[in-house]
Amino acid sequence: MGIVNEQNITDVVIASLGKHGDITRREREIATGLIRHLHGFVKDVKLQHHEFLAACDYLARAGKLCSDNRQEFILLGDILGIEVLVDMMTNPIEGGESESTVLGPFYRENPPVLPKGASTIQKHFDNEETVYFEGYIRDEAGRGIAGVTMDVWEDAPNGIYENLDPDQPEYNLRGRFETDENGHYAFVAVRPVPYPIPDDETAGELLRFMGHHPNRPGHMHFIISREGYRPLISQIYDADSAWLDDDSVFAVKESLIGKFHPAAKDLGTDLHFTFDFVLKAAAAEQAVAAE
Repeated sequence: MGIVNEQNITDVVIASLGKHGDITRREREIATGLIRHLHGFVKDVKLQHHEFLAACDYLARAGKLCSDNRQEFILLGDILGIEVLVDMMTNPIEGGESESTVLGPFYRENPPVLPKGASTIQKHFDNEETVYFEGYIRDEAGRGIAGVTMDVWEDAPNGIYENLDPDQPEYNLRGRFETDENGHYAFVAVRPVPYPIPDDETAGELLRFMGHHPNRPGHMHFIISREGYRPLISQIYDADSAWLDDDSVFAVKESLIGKFHPAAKDLGTDLHFTFDFVLKAAAAEQAVAAE
C-alpha cells in the first residue's frame, strides 16, 4: 500500500491515520471524511497543479489578514454557507426554542456591562434612527428567565462595525445586559442598516469567483447565555430591510425577522422593536471517554 497510484492514493492516506501515534475515534472520523471529500473534489474537477498552488497562495493570504478585528476564515466560511450549516448541525431545533444563526467575524469579547435600558450609542450619526429594543427571554414552558446575560452588537449607520472603523469609539454599539426577575431585557441602540461585508481582500475574491454580492440585510447580533440553558447565538432582522431574500452569508431565517414601529414618546427614541427569545434547557452533562 506504500506505493501509490491514482486508484489507491485515498486509501493509502486514510490507512496512515493513527499508524505512528494515537488518535481518537472522532479525530479519525473527521480526518477520514476530510481526506475522502478533498480527494473526491480534486478528482471531480480534475484540479491542475497551478490551481493547487493558487489555492495555497490564496489561503496563505487569507491567514495574513486574520487579526483581533477581522477573522477572514470565518468570513470565507460564511460566504460559502459553511458556518450557517455548522450552526444548524450543532444546534438543531427540537422543540420551541429560538433559532440560532451565525456568529459572524465581527464579535468582540468583553463588551461594556450596562444596566437594563441603557444605550450602546457612543457616537451619533446624522442618518441614525434610535431604537428601544425590548422583550422577554423565556424557557420552553413560557416562564421568564432571570439573570440571563445578553451580548449585543451591530453595525453603525454608516454600515461599518466599530472594530473596522477608526472614527468610532471603542465598543460603540456593543453592550452586555442582563434580564430582570421577569426575564425582561431592554436597551437603546440604532436601527441596523444593510451593509457589504469586507470584499477588498480574499473574501472579495471568493465573492467574485462565485458571481455573488457582498450585501447583508440590517440585523442585530445576540449572544444569550445562562447556566442551565443551551447558549443561543442569533440575529434579528429588519423586516423592511433590503437583501432579506438574498443575504450574502445565507443566515436569514423566517423566525428571526421582526418589525420596527414608531416609538411612544415616553421611550425617548425614534423606533420601538420587540422580540422574545426562548432558551432550551441544557442537556445533562455526560462524560464521554476519548477513544
